[in-house]
Amino acid sequence: MPPSRGDASEARLAALEQALGHRFRDRSLLIEALTHASAAGPGRPSNERLEFLGDRVLGLVVARLLIEAFPQDPEGALGKRLAHLVDRRTLARIAQELPIRDAIRMSRGEECSGGRDNPGILADCLEALIAALFLDGGLQTAEAFVRRHWHERIAKLVEPPRDPKTALQEWAQGHGLPRPEYQLLDIAGPPHAPAFRVQASLPGFPPTVATGPSRRRAEQQAAAQLLAMIRNARP
Repeated sequence: MPPSRGDASEARLAALEQALGHRFRDRSLLIEALTHASAAGPGRPSNERLEFLGDRVLGLVVARLLIEAFPQDPEGALGKRLAHLVDRRTLARIAQELPIRDAIRMSRGEECSGGRDNPGILADCLEALIAALFLDGGLQTAEAFVRRHWHERIAKLVEPPRDPKTALQEWAQGHGLPRPEYQLLDIAGPPHAPAFRVQASLPGFPPTVATGPSRRRAEQQAAAQLLAMIRNARP
């Protein structure tokens, strides 16, 4: 007999707890962290508030790890490393390494539109899970998780990475093109968790659009997408 829906859900939660290295005393925090806005409702909050907190906890822990790993780095170099390590691409990759995908609670419509494989949703969910670890087990628990999954990535950053906006501008200048332009298209979401939608454009290439929790983060993501397009188009 196949497992019931409830049994399957419980098995996914247990598998995720094992991967996170923490058994939740308050399971409601884990469930909230896994609840996409499309599945929220009365008595069932979405993970947006936890995502807001998780972003700050992650930034604090990674900043501490960078201070430890690169004691000679000036503030600017540390900032570049930090931006690279907490961007949504990194978060999505780490989320894909964990049994998060099938544990996310979302509407049928969101699921049918590919929500379970959406990098933005996976990244948001991971940030919410970091917040849940922090609230349920304290900073030490959240830090232990971040150390496990970011340690090797930090060790590989021998040189501070260039941020995507700087790299795109340097590429444009080197090829005789004007500076890339960034246009704020809209701001959505609640006041505590806004979503900035930004378009990046450069002559000769289709514009790219990205969303982020701040205008700066959205511009970085849009620039990164435009860089990737350029590299794929011009080997």
